[in-house]
Amino acid sequence: MAASETDPRSNPLPPGPSRWLSAQALAERLEEEINRAGRHDTALSCLLVVVDNIEELSREHGRDLPERVFPYLAGALGRELRRFDRIGRPSGSELLLLLPGADGPRGEIVARRMLERLRTIKIEAQGTRQPLRVSMGLAAWRGDLSAEQLLGQTRAATRGGRGEDAQAKLATATPLQSGSPPALGRPRPS
Repeated sequence: MAASETDPRSNPLPPGPSRWLSAQALAERLEEEINRAGRHDTALSCLLVVVDNIEELSREHGRDLPERVFPYLAGALGRELRRFDRIGRPSGSELLLLLPGADGPRGEIVARRMLERLRTIKIEAQGTRQPLRVSMGLAAWRGDLSAEQLLGQTRAATRGGRGEDAQAKLATATPLQSGSPPALGRPRPS
């Protein structure tokens, strides 16, 4: 993977494997995975993680907060993924996880694992703990979807999860949302 493919803003520190992709490399990789899934008749799922209150937190705690939050989230989620899964930032408030070989039910398993991981994260800024509101959406590729359409379905699923209760069901192109907002940092001992 060329150095230009990775996104230094999304890479965790210290540097981990170069699987955190720039927006352009992520779009190219999504096209490649769709082509591969079509050729080999295999599954592909996308999981989108959106930090709903990143702008609010940036105003309160400084514009550099997203550049600290997203590497942390990418690193935390990346440890839960397979070697060939990829993470990237398609936009300023999103992380996209590409899950080759994962159909709807397998994608749901990954999404639930990611949600549990996100629930353990805490944020502390200026001596106070504040919630980091995160929405997640999952979509599975079908043979008639382009990369843009698949990303659109994933975003629609994520938008549908906002404002719903913690019992929102997760399924293909169905929203998932944390019941208790996760935040950045170490969990406090119980």
